[in-house]
Amino acid sequence: MTIGGSLALIIIGAILAYAVEYDISGLDIKVVGVILMVGGLVGLVIGLIRLASARRRTAPPPGAHVREERYYEEPTTYDDPARRRGY
Repeated sequence: MTIGGSLALIIIGAILAYAVEYDISGLDIKVVGVILMVGGLVGLVIGLIRLASARRRTAPPPGAHVREERYYEEPTTYDDPARRRGY
């Protein structure tokens, strides 16, 4: 669940829990709103934890240096593509 989806659940749940005055037989709208708010809060916490851990993993540690080495070989007479089999 994304952070935006979690916020939407929290907003919809708050509207159902505090602003709606409608009665449905066998269903309490206020309880449904509270359940949606709790689900949105859980999703928001999980989304923020995932976001923080993803940022931590991609950043290199401070002071880490990358050394790139390239090795080149001189072509030999056997590296001639016209002399290779299959061409």
